[in-house]
Amino acid sequence: MSAKEIEVTCPCCQSRLAIDVLTAKVLRHELGEARAGSGDRWESAQDRVRGRTSSGTEKLDRALDSERGKADRLDDMFRKAQENLRRPDPD
Repeated sequence: MSAKEIEVTCPCCQSRLAIDVLTAKVLRHELGEARAGSGDRWESAQDRVRGRTSSGTEKLDRALDSERGKADRLDDMFRKAQENLRRPDPD
């Protein structure tokens, strides 16, 4: 490390940055112990996308099942409403 660069350590994740003092650019970075063992970020992103895709398929299937049964539910509601209209008032 020269006088033209400083090294900063993050207090949260212990990552270290080497910064050029003149240009304020990050010259290099090193992940801390907390993040270094976290695995491949690309793999974890792919896993999240796969999870969203499968949960989206499940949601679509549930919505389609609900739509298929909607006509029967509405017919039952209509039949019950007609029965309520035919009953005499207990007044």
